[in-house]
Amino acid sequence: MIENTFGINIVPENEAGRLDALKRYRITDTPSEESFDGIARLAAQIFNTPVSLLSLVDAESVFFKANVGMGKATRANRGKSLCALAVMDEKVTVFEDALKEPCLIANPNVTGDFGLRFYAGAPLITHDGFLIGTLCIIDQKSRLFSDAERLILEGLARTAMDHIELRRSSLDTIDEVKQVNSQLNKTRKNLEQAVHELAEFNMEMEATNDELNKVNNELSKSYDLTVLLNTSLKNSEQRLKSFISKAPVAFGILAGRELMIEVANDMILKVWGKTGSVIGMPLAKALPELEGQPYLSILDGVFTSGNAYTGDTAHVKLEYEGIINDCYFDFIYEPLKNEHGETVAIIVIANEVTYRINKKKRLEELNQQLQIALHAGRLGSYNLDLKTGIMSCSEICKANYGVANEDPFNFDDLMNSILPEYREYVKKEVNSSVKNALPYHAEYMIRWPDGSLHWMSASGLPGYDSEGNPANMNGVTIDITKRKNYEVQKDDFLGIASHELKTPITSLKATIQLLTRMKGNPGHEMVPRLIDQAAGSMKKLNALVDDLLNMHRISEGQLELKKEIFNVSKMLDNCCNDIRFIGKYNLVIDGDREASVFADENRIEQVVVNFVNNAVKYAPNSRDIYLFIETVDNGLVKVSVKDNGDGIDPAIQPFIFDRYYRANHQGKKYSGLGLGLYISSEIIKRHEGDIGVESTLGEGSRFWFTLPAKEAV
Repeated sequence: MIENTFGINIVPENEAGRLDALKRYRITDTPSEESFDGIARLAAQIFNTPVSLLSLVDAESVFFKANVGMGKATRANRGKSLCALAVMDEKVTVFEDALKEPCLIANPNVTGDFGLRFYAGAPLITHDGFLIGTLCIIDQKSRLFSDAERLILEGLARTAMDHIELRRSSLDTIDEVKQVNSQLNKTRKNLEQAVHELAEFNMEMEATNDELNKVNNELSKSYDLTVLLNTSLKNSEQRLKSFISKAPVAFGILAGRELMIEVANDMILKVWGKTGSVIGMPLAKALPELEGQPYLSILDGVFTSGNAYTGDTAHVKLEYEGIINDCYFDFIYEPLKNEHGETVAIIVIANEVTYRINKKKRLEELNQQLQIALHAGRLGSYNLDLKTGIMSCSEICKANYGVANEDPFNFDDLMNSILPEYREYVKKEVNSSVKNALPYHAEYMIRWPDGSLHWMSASGLPGYDSEGNPANMNGVTIDITKRKNYEVQKDDFLGIASHELKTPITSLKATIQLLTRMKGNPGHEMVPRLIDQAAGSMKKLNALVDDLLNMHRISEGQLELKKEIFNVSKMLDNCCNDIRFIGKYNLVIDGDREASVFADENRIEQVVVNFVNNAVKYAPNSRDIYLFIETVDNGLVKVSVKDNGDGIDPAIQPFIFDRYYRANHQGKKYSGLGLGLYISSEIIKRHEGDIGVESTLGEGSRFWFTLPAKEAV
């Protein structure tokens, strides 16, 4: 009876069939294997969880085929393991906060010292639909789990199931090979017995010939003896033919240079896909599909040279039931010679290895898929010899450290590339991993040979020799510089956003407090000025909030576009009126006044306003701001905003459309979140247009974008 801590049924309706399906894989309670450990490690790295398990749910126990983060545990009680719940549903089972799940309030993994808070498990589904286990990730902190993350976990579970299927297929292949070897041993013994019988027969024939010579003069008296010898010869020939016919290897004899099929046993007829009717036919006529293949030419060479020919995993196209199939054989063509040393026939002995070759190809395809996955994820792999410090690294692994593929890169080179402040930390993590037989993981900063700095994430698992001594460490590396830089940018942005939002709010609060004091005296001379000040704070606050909302919509793919055909010149005439009212700047519109575009007018006006506001902010002394309209090639309209300000440093121009980027112009600081140009860039991209900047220091800047002139067909 299973101990059930969940308070709900944990036994599927198809339990008997499910357990039978699990048994056929012969995988429960078996040692760990690198292919499965690698998948569990990859899951833990992708989802940044301390625990990842590849589990197999048996009748009463849950066996861990791969274990990351649970020490040396190899199994768990089914009634306590959350994996027992995951095999009840083909979808990913997720508990984002275990304390909020009624079925887990009595589970010792949740309420006990382990403190499980988060669990996500994707079932391992067999080809015939049984759920035999899970690939799960576990954390001691509650967390959200998105649909995209569920799809990734499902994909890893399918990969794990493919490996389980492949493992089962390999075990079946091994059993088949053992069976074939056993049959071959029996065949060899039978052949040895046949040779022995033939030798005895030859001795009998020699004795008979001597006897015939002696009694030649008494031929009439030896008639009965001759009949007896002929009968014995026929019986021996029949026994030999029977043995050859039933032999478990393909056997045939091709007579003469025409390669007439003289003998063909059952196995070779099965391989050819033919019946006994082909006996007596030339091989080329019996198997017309051999035309254009090299084997008829090879046979002719054996016949004329008298030398045997051996083929190893040779590829042959053979017809079976009207279909040409790709087959593979180990074979030998042995010339059969007469007493003059002349070849009179060729013995063909073959063993089909098609199944073995197809399995090998499948393994190679799986390895190729793994390499593609590593390449797609920019994961570099390495193997470190812990005794010598010599490392075998993939091309991506070396590239992660800025090293060319042909250059050596060993452990000493690795440590020298790490910045001094991280070296002791890395050594400590490696030594701890080797000492405790635990996975190794570290994040550290390195310096490339060209002097540039990069962040690296490295993981590995130590291996040991037969005596338990540390031998090597296998693992992967990935360049996380972009992620680290993004984290820094994100933190900076949060600080800037807090400051930028706080300033207008504080000003608005102070203004309202003053107006509150004057509510009894609405005619006070300061009231209009305070109202204007409050309106200015609200305008600034509204602009900041709009930027944040637009960025959120863009990130979530919810930025709606209401496209229509409109005249660009009219749109420019009607926008930026607040700038015109100031009276300090002239907005000069020039170019193709008739140009129209197919776009969302409000969004495009938002881009133009952002360009003009930037010109006012960063080029305050540029009284004239020019707005150009051009019709360019490929049915596009180009809109530009040009100022005569200080210009932009070429070094920062590639980054000004990035999210959160805020340029520091000649040491001056400006308000804002650094989102305006990023939002403008995303709006133009969603219109399938281009955006850019042209600027020279001291000569001003020109910001531009292009849009389709009419609706795309």
